[in-house]
Amino acid sequence: MMSVLFFIHKLFQYIYKLKPNLFSTMLLTLLSFVGFTVLVAVISYLATRKTNENSSDGYFLGGRSLTAGVIAGSLLLTNLSTEQLVGLNSDAYTDGLSVMAWETLAAIAIVITAIFLLPRYLKGGLTTVPQFLAERFDVTTKTITSGLFLTGYVVVLLPVILYSGSVAISGMFNVPENLGISHTASIWLCVWGIGIIGGIYAVFGGLKAVVVSDSINAIGLLIGGILIPVFGLMYIGDGSIIDGLSILTTENPEKFNSMGTKTDSVPFSTIFTGMMLVNLFYWGTNQQIIQRALGAKNLAEGQKGLLLASFIKILGPLILVLPGIIAFHIFEGKIDSSSAYPLLVGKVLPDYLVGFFAAVLFGAILSSFNSVLNSSVTLFGLDIYKQHINPEASETKVVKNGKIFGIVLALAAMFIAPFIANAGSLFGYLQEVNGIYSIPIFSVIIIGFLTKRVPAIAAKVGIISGSLLYIISQFLMKPYFVSSALEKAEAAGVTSADALAVVEADAYPHFLHVMAILCVVNSLIMLAIGKIKPRETAFEQKYTEQVEIKPYKYVNQIGIVICLIVVAIYVYFAN
Repeated sequence: MMSVLFFIHKLFQYIYKLKPNLFSTMLLTLLSFVGFTVLVAVISYLATRKTNENSSDGYFLGGRSLTAGVIAGSLLLTNLSTEQLVGLNSDAYTDGLSVMAWETLAAIAIVITAIFLLPRYLKGGLTTVPQFLAERFDVTTKTITSGLFLTGYVVVLLPVILYSGSVAISGMFNVPENLGISHTASIWLCVWGIGIIGGIYAVFGGLKAVVVSDSINAIGLLIGGILIPVFGLMYIGDGSIIDGLSILTTENPEKFNSMGTKTDSVPFSTIFTGMMLVNLFYWGTNQQIIQRALGAKNLAEGQKGLLLASFIKILGPLILVLPGIIAFHIFEGKIDSSSAYPLLVGKVLPDYLVGFFAAVLFGAILSSFNSVLNSSVTLFGLDIYKQHINPEASETKVVKNGKIFGIVLALAAMFIAPFIANAGSLFGYLQEVNGIYSIPIFSVIIIGFLTKRVPAIAAKVGIISGSLLYIISQFLMKPYFVSSALEKAEAAGVTSADALAVVEADAYPHFLHVMAILCVVNSLIMLAIGKIKPRETAFEQKYTEQVEIKPYKYVNQIGIVICLIVVAIYVYFAN
């Protein structure tokens, strides 16, 4: 084992010293980008050409034939995109290791999904999460939930994914200069390029095309993503990874603390409240994510896929946190945090690897876009078109109209995305804005699973009240209390940025704490309604026999090991 590691170390040292000429570099960059992208497209076509996509199961769930490997790969790449690569590393540049909670806590949430939620989803033969709400409560509850999901996807996710991805690709290939166009024109060009290719995958290929391409890209992203910290450490250590890591940890010990302070973006206390709830919603109930596991050929394959994704997720900080800390060291904390990752890539990655990394990043952008788009098509086709517009429609017609909706949605997102540049603080508040629909939906689903007599009216009240209370809290009350506290502090002579940050943090609870509080309030409201006016008959979920639901025999043991690894990481880095 040591000899293998030594060989890899020497190989990287050799690559690091290579200096090809400029023409060869540009040619290799272009060829590696196009080659890897075409390879993904060809393999996806060959893997899906025999899938029957005229049926709902064939198109929306890949014929319920997905195995552990493609489920894990698709889950990981659907989750990863430019918002995380740039955004989370930006937070790590500022706050250090404490922001790893977004990754490490996700591992525990995926384990809970594998053990608790997935067996219930597959037992009911679900295609969408809102479909369960129709069975447990009523059709109106399902429609409201689907509408909330679609609103969040259309208004926030799709345009943001397209815009952030276009900024990254435009910058990486220096599109404005090479094509002699303005920055705005380059964004429009990249938006439409990504949108058209992603739309073809998602709308015309169905879920199986999405997950196959995701799985291939996931391998590339893991390789490309790990290259950045590897070459970053070699840059610090003058060609030695080990020396670079030693210098980084010795000179920046404050950045390697898993316990976030109250002024950090992720205070340590939030991992016990809203952080876990957000991760459970995202990995366990968010249609764009859980749809991959719903397409599993059986429960055992679905659970193995989730567990594999969970284990790899523990390694996420190597790609999404460590580069930010490396950038802090290299640039001595003197650059804007949002520029940390792109500047680090340009600084440490050899020119001849830029094409491969750009192709991988392009795949990550496409994955997030086509995954959200495919989930939107699924929600519309099954939960809105089939349910309310044309209940008598054949499965072929449902799929056809779902595709038409997907085309319209993709076009709308492509027109909207370039204007995101004028949206101000949209990126900074993305996680916070998602709380408008994430926590209400999550609380309703959990109450639906854990109780048998809470009625449909309680679910409707829970969704609506949860959304309204969160909006009032974060967009009315929070600005008032924060501005009042800052005014008083400045009147008292407090002027330093650090002191004002503490004042702001103390003025109002962190949004993750607010999510946890409102989740409890939401649940109590629904339980109270259930106590006063319970269902006439207790709900019993029926086994549809769509797939075999015999669990993976080691799911509990492996799940416990993964959770213990996460705890051990936190203990090891606790200062």
